[in-house]
Amino acid sequence: MLLAQTAARLMAEGGARDFAGAQRKAAEQLGIHHRRNMPRNDEIEEALRQYQQLFQQASQPQALLTLRQTALKAMRLLQPFTPRLVGPVLSGTADRYSPIYLHLFADTAEEVGIFLMGHHIPFEQGERLIFYSKGHEEQRPFYRFVAGEHTLELTIFPAQGLRQPPLSPVDARPQHRASYDEVLRLLEDGATP
Repeated sequence: MLLAQTAARLMAEGGARDFAGAQRKAAEQLGIHHRRNMPRNDEIEEALRQYQQLFQQASQPQALLTLRQTALKAMRLLQPFTPRLVGPVLSGTADRYSPIYLHLFADTAEEVGIFLMGHHIPFEQGERLIFYSKGHEEQRPFYRFVAGEHTLELTIFPAQGLRQPPLSPVDARPQHRASYDEVLRLLEDGATP
């Protein structure tokens, strides 16, 4: 439990942005050298929620609101690609350091790149390993750019990929993807899914 709490604190304080990195840093800080009985990602996420409720109750909800508002604006712009919000901004654990992760759907990744260039949005390109059920994995292209103070990362899936969600890095279940209308409802309700 202490390892999960330490990893959560590192994530909340901006020292680590992913579960594996936070877990490694926490193990180093605590002098844990074996890799047995490491906390699961969902245990770290729950510890992160608790940490935020205790120590960031004034700042984290406002940061989350701002990130969701930015995500909604980006989704409106990227509407031709059926954007879906995923990750910490959707789950409610995002803070001011968190990127906004969107899944987009297009026949080719180049369509998205051309769209971004057409809107004069400078970006970086890369690939991300995505995991699916039954051990299937594939590299998916992404575009990353900064809008104001926030980083957005757009992972591109095939047009028919909307019905085949990848596995969540938190609990290894099919990842929840929120549509524009769902994100709008989150903002109106001030809730988490």
